[in-house]
Amino acid sequence: MEARPYKEDCLALILSGGGARAAYQVGVMAGIAELTPQATPNLFPIICGTSAGAINALALATHAGNLHSAVDSMLEVWSGFRSHHVMRTDWPGLMAQAWRWSRTNLLGGSGGRTTALLDNRPLRDLLEKRMRFGCIEEALQAGQLRAISVSAFDYKASQSVYFYQGRDRITPWQRHRRIGVQTRLGLDHLMASTAIPLLFPPVLLNRSWFGDGAVRQQSPLSPALHLGANKVLVIGVTHHGSQLPAGGQPGPVLNTPAPPSLAQLGGHMLHSVFIDNLETDLEQLERMNRLAAYQPFAMRSGVKGVRHVDVLVISPSEPVDLIAARHRAALPAGLRLFLRGSGATRTSGSDLLSYLLFEAEYCNELIALGRRDALARADDLRRFLDIPAPA
Repeated sequence: MEARPYKEDCLALILSGGGARAAYQVGVMAGIAELTPQATPNLFPIICGTSAGAINALALATHAGNLHSAVDSMLEVWSGFRSHHVMRTDWPGLMAQAWRWSRTNLLGGSGGRTTALLDNRPLRDLLEKRMRFGCIEEALQAGQLRAISVSAFDYKASQSVYFYQGRDRITPWQRHRRIGVQTRLGLDHLMASTAIPLLFPPVLLNRSWFGDGAVRQQSPLSPALHLGANKVLVIGVTHHGSQLPAGGQPGPVLNTPAPPSLAQLGGHMLHSVFIDNLETDLEQLERMNRLAAYQPFAMRSGVKGVRHVDVLVISPSEPVDLIAARHRAALPAGLRLFLRGSGATRTSGSDLLSYLLFEAEYCNELIALGRRDALARADDLRRFLDIPAPA
């Protein structure tokens, strides 16, 4: 976990990707806001977001003057979400996009025009209307923020790119298949970070096509460390409970199981994109922290030493896919029929559905879960975020 040296404690917030699952992050932030006074400014000098987490990250950064205002803005959007705010869900739109995709990828007849299974222009319109990108620079200059990072995947160079905007000049970094690029963040960076492969179209930036920032993201924690963090709060989007029977061993297979549906395969692929690398990186950081404890004290904050990084992880206490399965009927009729063939509307396909179910019923249950999980860890959060205990 190599990173730039620091002179003071610096806290970072990591918001991972996960499509509609990112509503859980809003709930956690709502719980954190409840632990703070009404006029509390942004608590996180460094904010790093990936995919849908990048939307939440920029929402926090653009309201850095007041944490409660930021959370209220996020709640306003996520609690009223509908799929048509993110993608075309009407029959003409779905059929037109399906035809463009088939013509390009099966018939080769579009002249190189980029297409995807779903049309996410409604999301661009929503973000263009809601995001006040100019407020990021104001927050940086006011000292309410040190840096904000958004990740995207460069298809041409086959590497993760961390676009970041900082208060001062921050030296860019380059590692194996990942680089940091200082720039002024805008709508195209956000759309690139949320462009889930195959589902949403890639975005052209600086003569390269970019897609979802979680793709091949080898070290999701690295941008926060390169930007100077030595404390990291990670808000995950997956449940970590065991799925084994009570005895700890898999139960007997009585019948030959059905082969996995396209939705099941898609769900596992999205898990590998959005979740697996973050969990692996957290394990690596834990090992490096143990190593840091054995090195001479004088080396612990130096450039050549391995420094300890405090980490707190908040993640769903309930399986998100089961929550999605309860709300699959909330999908618009056209989109439900469009996804039926893949198995996404069946219980077995709820993993994939949990990433695509941008509907208020599902999002509000995730928000409520995130708030409960945050308040259940209230003492840990107060200590970690240095929030005074109530009188």
